[in-house]
Amino acid sequence: MKDFTPEPQGAADAAFELRFASLFDPGRGLAFPCDRAGHVDLDHLAPRARSNYLYARAMVGREYACPRVQLH
Repeated sequence: MKDFTPEPQGAADAAFELRFASLFDPGRGLAFPCDRAGHVDLDHLAPRARSNYLYARAMVGREYACPRVQLH
């Protein structure tokens, strides 16, 4: 059985990104660094990236598909 104990954030988490795929333009979308659980650290995003992240979250189901955690 796999252990789901939370790990401290660090280099291992840098390998993941949260991807929002476009619903209308295949191959396009937005991606943000996250931990393996999909948590994005807003404090470490640049202002424009933070704005894009908040926009993508608000537009799930309208412009973007539900986000998925993927290896970077």
